[in-house]
Amino acid sequence: MLLGAGSTSETLTETEVSSLLQSALEPLALTGKRVLIIIPDGTRSAPIPLFFRLLNAQLYGRAAQLDYLIALGTHPPLSEATIASLVGLSAAERAQIYPGLRIFNHQWDQPELLHTLGTLSADEVLRLTDGLLSEEIVVSLNRRILDYDQLIICGPVFPHEVAGFSGGVKYLFPGIAGPEIINTTHWLGALVTSLHTIGLKDTPVRRLLHRAAELVPRPLLVLALVMQGQKLHGLYIGDYRQAFEAAADLSARLNIVTHPHPYHLVLAIAAPFYADLWTGAKAMYKTEPVVADGGEVIIYAPHITEFSYTHGPLIERVGYHVRDYFLKQPERFRDIPGTIKAHSTHVKGAGSYNLALERELPRIQVTLATGIDAERCRRVNLGYRDPRTIDPATWQGREAEGILVVEHAGEVLHRLRSS
Repeated sequence: MLLGAGSTSETLTETEVSSLLQSALEPLALTGKRVLIIIPDGTRSAPIPLFFRLLNAQLYGRAAQLDYLIALGTHPPLSEATIASLVGLSAAERAQIYPGLRIFNHQWDQPELLHTLGTLSADEVLRLTDGLLSEEIVVSLNRRILDYDQLIICGPVFPHEVAGFSGGVKYLFPGIAGPEIINTTHWLGALVTSLHTIGLKDTPVRRLLHRAAELVPRPLLVLALVMQGQKLHGLYIGDYRQAFEAAADLSARLNIVTHPHPYHLVLAIAAPFYADLWTGAKAMYKTEPVVADGGEVIIYAPHITEFSYTHGPLIERVGYHVRDYFLKQPERFRDIPGTIKAHSTHVKGAGSYNLALERELPRIQVTLATGIDAERCRRVNLGYRDPRTIDPATWQGREAEGILVVEHAGEVLHRLRSS
């Protein structure tokens, strides 16, 4: 059964959230059981401190054990200070108020901490992906899930470049998954391309994620949040398909902005919670659809100084290229993880590659105005602009000139009205 409430004009109060949680959780036989709640890291807007407090009010003391697992995917582990900010309480405060409650970082690259749930056959993958992939996929998750009787996912749903929309079981895959399914689903998203994925509810990647979720050996409840900026507009609670679909429908109304015409220049001011380009590139993904052919998107983020704190050396080795650069040279990049290739082509955007001429033709120019210097940008095949030469205020209000400024870029999708 799906429970929920949502509105494009009104936000949910704490009382309404508490009531929805009570209605969803009270009927569950959780007394004396072990419960694991899976939450996002700080790279998504969500009132996690509120949900941490309200979920604990419902479950702490009732459950024999209540813990949290941070769905990092391949993001770096959070420090204790960052975890304290994420949930709204320090370790000392948590120990005093909720003794015995634990919060874990997911560690995707530690095989001994993973458990294989099963394997999706090549034939099934071929069918689910509309013929784009025909390979087996090993499905593994953080083995901690086996220590609990009930899994609860709590996180927001936004337009997403790989899956169409984030949220739901995407907090399992890649959130707490092993490298095989992380790499395969990201590369699948790159094969489809961000332009033909982002903001769509039904995508090949989402189909794979829902199929993989059928292998999870524990009961799974999803709390799908819908945000607009920092405001909570919706909460849907139920099984992973129903809750996700309801949240995606509302998120599409709140987090997709349409424009009547493309722009030759977009200044995408990345949200401050993106620590590196791995996450901050969402500023490009969410604005690429409104950049005219031959135009330019500038990712403005002076605070970003690294391509990726996890994958930096591999990214600097491969660089940023259009999809066909990889497709036409499969042997050259056979040993490069799909996640790296996917990130590369998502950042570079649509385009073509002529193998005979060794000529790459991206549809648009992608320029970094970050803390990454000009030489490093050149080496990875991206443009550079000194962020000190940009005053965003002087770029505002120039849409008639073909210039668009997008503040807090990375969660709201901008696309053309006719698309």
